[in-house]
Amino acid sequence: MIETLLLALGLVLIVEGLVYALAPSLLERMLLALTTLSEDQRRMMGLIALALGVAMVWAAKTLGA
Repeated sequence: MIETLLLALGLVLIVEGLVYALAPSLLERMLLALTTLSEDQRRMMGLIALALGVAMVWAAKTLGA
């Protein structure tokens, strides 16, 4: 269980690091675009991302990861 958690956190850090390393200006533009959205829209985006993440973890575990 701890191995899976460490793997997941490591993968998140890799993806986050790639965004900062390869496209910092794009990240700034995305953050500015987020400020134009309402709090409810940002919350809905977060819930959708959460649901997709849970579905992906479930699928990975079901497939034997």
